[in-house]
Amino acid sequence: MLNNELEQTLVLIKPDALKNSLTGYVLSQLSEVHTGLRFAGTKVIQVNRMLAEEHYAEHRGKAFFPALLEYIMGKIHYPSEPHKQRVIAIVYQGPDAVKKVRELCGPTNPHIAREQKPGCIRSLGTVVSLKNERGEPIGDRMDNLIHASATPEEAEREIKLWFKPNDIPPFMRAFATEESQEMFYLKDQKLSRRHQTGSICILAPGDIAWQSDLQALRLLVEGSASQVPLGTLVAKYLTNETPERG
Repeated sequence: MLNNELEQTLVLIKPDALKNSLTGYVLSQLSEVHTGLRFAGTKVIQVNRMLAEEHYAEHRGKAFFPALLEYIMGKIHYPSEPHKQRVIAIVYQGPDAVKKVRELCGPTNPHIAREQKPGCIRSLGTVVSLKNERGEPIGDRMDNLIHASATPEEAEREIKLWFKPNDIPPFMRAFATEESQEMFYLKDQKLSRRHQTGSICILAPGDIAWQSDLQALRLLVEGSASQVPLGTLVAKYLTNETPERG
C-alpha cells in the first residue's frame, strides 16, 4: 500500500441485495458524503465457480461451502434466471477505507447486526439454516447483502482477485503493476508459454498485470512453487467469460 490516501478495500454487493432492490441503499450508505471514500473501480460480474472458490478459499472443506458458492454465484436467488446472476464489485479508496466500510456494514451475522448495530447495512439481511440430505443441521448461510475486506492485507488479495489493473485508473492503483513481455496459456489447469488447441490465453505481451501475478506465473510455468495459487491467478482472467470456460 503506497500511503493512507491510497488505502483500498473491496466491496461486493451480493445477489440477495440485488434481488431485494437494495443496491441504491447500499451505495448511498457508502457514498463519499458518509465515508470520505472514492470509487477506484467498479464492475458487474457473473461469478463463475473458480472465482467463487478462490474468494471463499478459507472455507473450503466446510459443510456450508457448497451453499456459499451457490449464494455468491447467484444460483440461490436467481435459480432459473442466469441473466440476473451477478455481483457488483467495487474498489473504494481513501484514508482508513477498510475500517470505515466494515463499520458501515456491521457484524457478519444479520441477526447480531440488528441487535448490536441497528440501521447498519447487514441488519437488513437474514440467516438461512442449512441441512444435509438427512435433514440434519450443518450450519447457517449468512445472506448479509454485502462483502467488505476485513484487513488491508485481505483487501490487496481480494482486489487483485476480482480486478485486473486496467479495471482501475493508473493513478488510483495502490499495488505495483508490470507490463507482460511473455505469453501465458492455460490448458487442463497447466500453464504453458505456447499455444495449444483448446488453451486459453491468460496474459500476452503488452498486457498490464499485477506485478505479484506475473512473478507467480513465471514461477509456476517453470514448475516452481508459488505463494499465489494458480486458481487465484487464473480466476480473474475468466471473469465474465462464457459458462463453458468459467
